[in-house]
Amino acid sequence: MMLRESIRLACALVFTLMLAPVTSAAPLPVCEGGDRAARMLTCIVDGDTGWENGVKWRYDSIDTPEMPGHAECDAEAQMAVQSRDRLRELMGDSYTINWSGDEGSYGRALVTIELADGRYAGEVLISEQLAQPWPNQGNVWCGR
Repeated sequence: MMLRESIRLACALVFTLMLAPVTSAAPLPVCEGGDRAARMLTCIVDGDTGWENGVKWRYDSIDTPEMPGHAECDAEAQMAVQSRDRLRELMGDSYTINWSGDEGSYGRALVTIELADGRYAGEVLISEQLAQPWPNQGNVWCGR
Protein backbone atom coordinates (compact mmCIF):
# COMPACT_ATOMS: atom_id res chain seq x y z
CA MET A 1 0.00 0.00 0.00
CA MET A 2 2.80 2.40 0.83
CA LEU A 3 4.57 1.76 -2.51
CA ARG A 4 1.35 2.34 -4.44
CA GLU A 5 0.78 5.68 -2.63
CA SER A 6 4.38 6.77 -3.33
CA ILE A 7 3.99 5.98 -7.03
CA ARG A 8 0.70 7.89 -7.17
CA LEU A 9 2.29 10.94 -5.50
CA ALA A 10 5.30 10.78 -7.83
CA CYS A 11 3.02 10.65 -10.89
CA ALA A 12 1.01 13.61 -9.58
CA LEU A 13 4.22 15.61 -9.09
CA VAL A 14 5.47 14.82 -12.60
CA PHE A 15 2.11 15.79 -14.09
CA THR A 16 2.09 19.07 -12.13
CA LEU A 17 5.61 19.91 -13.32
CA MET A 18 4.62 19.21 -16.92
CA LEU A 19 1.80 21.76 -16.66
CA ALA A 20 3.97 24.43 -15.03
CA PRO A 21 4.68 27.42 -17.27
CA VAL A 22 8.09 27.52 -18.90
CA THR A 23 9.96 30.59 -17.75
CA SER A 24 12.88 32.26 -19.40
CA ALA A 25 16.24 32.56 -17.77
CA ALA A 26 17.15 35.87 -16.23
CA PRO A 27 18.44 38.52 -18.64
CA LEU A 28 22.17 39.10 -18.73
CA PRO A 29 23.21 41.92 -16.40
CA VAL A 30 23.96 45.48 -17.46
CA CYS A 31 27.70 46.17 -17.26
CA GLU A 32 28.66 48.20 -14.23
CA GLY A 33 31.95 49.21 -12.66
CA GLY A 34 35.50 49.07 -13.92
CA ASP A 35 38.08 46.32 -14.32
CA ARG A 36 35.65 44.21 -16.35
CA ALA A 37 38.48 42.22 -17.93
CA ALA A 38 40.09 41.48 -14.57
CA ARG A 39 36.72 40.57 -13.08
CA MET A 40 35.97 38.29 -16.06
CA LEU A 41 32.53 39.86 -16.44
CA THR A 42 29.80 38.73 -18.79
CA CYS A 43 27.38 41.64 -19.24
CA ILE A 44 25.77 43.95 -21.79
CA VAL A 45 26.81 47.59 -22.37
CA ASP A 46 24.31 48.49 -25.09
CA GLY A 47 22.51 46.85 -28.00
CA ASP A 48 25.70 46.01 -29.89
CA THR A 49 28.42 45.88 -27.22
CA GLY A 50 29.13 43.61 -24.30
CA TRP A 51 31.65 41.58 -22.37
CA GLU A 52 32.03 37.81 -22.34
CA ASN A 53 34.23 36.38 -19.60
CA GLY A 54 36.23 39.61 -19.50
CA VAL A 55 36.58 40.05 -23.28
CA LYS A 56 34.93 43.13 -24.78
CA TRP A 57 33.00 42.48 -27.99
CA ARG A 58 31.03 44.40 -30.60
CA TYR A 59 28.30 42.82 -32.70
CA ASP A 60 29.49 42.70 -36.32
CA SER A 61 27.26 44.15 -39.05
CA ILE A 62 24.66 45.95 -36.90
CA ASP A 63 24.42 49.38 -35.30
CA THR A 64 22.18 50.19 -32.37
CA PRO A 65 21.17 53.51 -30.84
CA GLU A 66 23.64 55.28 -28.58
CA MET A 67 22.94 55.24 -24.86
CA PRO A 68 21.87 58.37 -22.95
CA GLY A 69 24.78 60.79 -22.69
CA HIS A 70 26.02 59.81 -26.17
CA ALA A 71 22.73 59.95 -28.11
CA GLU A 72 22.01 62.73 -30.62
CA CYS A 73 18.35 63.03 -29.57
CA ASP A 74 15.94 61.87 -26.88
CA ALA A 75 14.33 59.28 -29.15
CA GLU A 76 17.72 57.64 -29.74
CA ALA A 77 18.45 57.53 -26.00
CA GLN A 78 15.11 55.85 -25.31
CA MET A 79 15.57 53.32 -28.11
CA ALA A 80 19.08 52.55 -26.85
CA VAL A 81 17.78 51.35 -23.50
CA GLN A 82 15.15 49.23 -25.27
CA SER A 83 17.77 47.75 -27.61
CA ARG A 84 20.15 46.94 -24.74
CA ASP A 85 17.44 45.36 -22.65
CA ARG A 86 16.13 43.31 -25.58
CA LEU A 87 19.62 41.94 -26.23
CA ARG A 88 19.98 41.09 -22.53
CA GLU A 89 16.66 39.23 -22.70
CA LEU A 90 17.51 37.38 -25.92
CA MET A 91 20.85 36.20 -24.55
CA GLY A 92 19.36 35.19 -21.18
CA ASP A 93 17.99 31.90 -22.52
CA SER A 94 21.28 30.65 -23.98
CA TYR A 95 23.53 31.76 -26.76
CA THR A 96 26.70 31.05 -28.67
CA ILE A 97 29.14 33.82 -29.48
CA ASN A 98 30.80 33.38 -32.85
CA TRP A 99 34.14 35.19 -32.67
CA SER A 100 35.23 36.40 -36.11
CA GLY A 101 38.88 36.77 -35.11
CA ASP A 102 38.76 40.39 -36.29
CA GLU A 103 38.94 43.47 -34.14
CA GLY A 104 36.73 46.50 -34.63
CA SER A 105 37.08 50.05 -33.46
CA TYR A 106 38.11 50.64 -29.88
CA GLY A 107 39.81 47.23 -29.69
CA ARG A 108 36.60 45.21 -29.46
CA ALA A 109 36.40 41.68 -30.83
CA LEU A 110 33.83 41.41 -33.64
CA VAL A 111 31.16 38.76 -33.05
CA THR A 112 27.77 37.44 -34.05
CA ILE A 113 25.49 35.87 -31.49
CA GLU A 114 23.45 32.77 -32.22
CA LEU A 115 20.51 32.23 -29.91
CA ALA A 116 19.32 28.89 -28.54
CA ASP A 117 16.51 28.78 -31.15
CA GLY A 118 18.97 29.22 -34.06
CA ARG A 119 18.17 32.87 -34.76
CA TYR A 120 20.86 35.54 -34.69
CA ALA A 121 20.45 38.32 -32.14
CA GLY A 122 21.38 41.02 -34.66
CA GLU A 123 18.70 39.90 -37.11
CA VAL A 124 16.12 39.91 -34.31
CA LEU A 125 17.09 43.44 -33.25
CA ILE A 126 16.89 44.65 -36.86
CA SER A 127 13.48 43.00 -37.37
CA GLU A 128 12.21 44.70 -34.20
CA GLN A 129 13.64 48.07 -35.36
CA LEU A 130 16.05 48.17 -32.42
CA ALA A 131 19.11 48.04 -34.72
CA GLN A 132 20.05 48.84 -38.29
CA PRO A 133 22.55 47.19 -40.61
CA TRP A 134 26.16 48.40 -40.35
CA PRO A 135 27.59 50.33 -42.08
CA ASN A 136 24.53 52.50 -41.67
CA GLN A 137 22.95 55.28 -43.67
CA GLY A 138 22.63 57.84 -40.87
CA ASN A 139 20.90 58.05 -37.55
CA VAL A 140 17.41 56.66 -38.21
CA TRP A 141 16.42 57.13 -34.56
CA CYS A 142 16.83 60.91 -34.87
CA GLY A 143 15.31 61.12 -38.35
CA ARG A 144 18.47 61.55 -40.40
